[in-house]
Amino acid sequence: MGVDTFLRLEAVKQATGLGRSSIYMLMGESKFPKPVKLNGDGGKAVAWLASEIAEWQRQRIAARDRVAA
Repeated sequence: MGVDTFLRLEAVKQATGLGRSSIYMLMGESKFPKPVKLNGDGGKAVAWLASEIAEWQRQRIAARDRVAA
């Protein structure tokens, strides 16, 4: 198994076209990947796995294609 890439919030926003509020709202609705804490229990730094963001993108494309069909 290879090493995944961590994406910080700005990279996730760039990749998805979503803003911070939308990302956290979708996370609260379990419709967007949850981040990984980078500093253990005490820190606030988080990042998302690139593979999970890519999967979310594929799901959005598939949903679009189902509607178009």
